[in-house]
Amino acid sequence: MTRHQPIEAPESQPAAPGFVPRGEEEDVARLLLRPRFPADAETLLLAGFDAFDRLLCLEQAKGGRDERCRVPPRCWRALLDVRPVQVLMAHNHPSGIARPSDADRAATREAAQFLALLGIMLSDHLIFTPDGHFSFRRAGLL
Repeated sequence: MTRHQPIEAPESQPAAPGFVPRGEEEDVARLLLRPRFPADAETLLLAGFDAFDRLLCLEQAKGGRDERCRVPPRCWRALLDVRPVQVLMAHNHPSGIARPSDADRAATREAAQFLALLGIMLSDHLIFTPDGHFSFRRAGLL
């Protein structure tokens, strides 16, 4: 009689650096941001917070014809009018791919530099998909 080793469940692949599965999302991501993203169009959100992490302003911009989100001047004005201490950027990828594009990386870098000139911290940039979200901060890109 041949003795066989028991079949083990395949090891689950570790999540990519910066990816947070949907079931592990923090309240801000799960309750405040995720419900505001349509499934079929890219949308950008800017959330401004005070020194006590209280939400001061939430601005939304729809993606353009090229399906890329740009921050319109009206969103920056509304956000800066409330004088936040930190800003959280977030947008969705209807494609379901959570990896940041080169344009996402550039937009994050530019927003962080712009806000830093004003003494405001860009706390993170999140990219939402149905399965979870990518965090620039957790990935070490911010």
